[in-house]
Amino acid sequence: MKGESSKNVDFLAGLIFIILGLVAAITAQKSYPIGTSLNMGPGYFPMALGYILTAFGLYVMVRGLVQGQEKVQGVWGIRPIVMVSLGLAVFGLVMDLLGLVAALFALIFISALGGREFKFKEVLILAVVLSVASWGLFIYALGMPLRLFVWGK
Repeated sequence: MKGESSKNVDFLAGLIFIILGLVAAITAQKSYPIGTSLNMGPGYFPMALGYILTAFGLYVMVRGLVQGQEKVQGVWGIRPIVMVSLGLAVFGLVMDLLGLVAALFALIFISALGGREFKFKEVLILAVVLSVASWGLFIYALGMPLRLFVWGK
């Protein structure tokens, strides 16, 4: 083992992933019916994602211990944290008022403003692609009763 674990970036990131994944999986198992693979309950997907995140965290943690990368010195940027949090809050508000497409556009554009390089054309393409993918997955494939726009499905 090359690096001291308390100063290892990958080790600490893996530990955070493991904790979040286990909390999500255990909460889903205790709070919602799980069901089976063929008849999934509301807790199945969050539980599965929690365990996938836990496995990913184990991988990152082991990789960090083997490679031993030291902690990168630097400052936390407040702008990315604020903009992504604001984007999520606006998404929640706009979803009911204007529909999925407007909420996704708001989330993506506001979150993109948190980065150092904001390119309107790239963000617009990302918003369009994610809107189409969200329609395809959530509304078409899964049949969720989400409104695409304020005026209907």
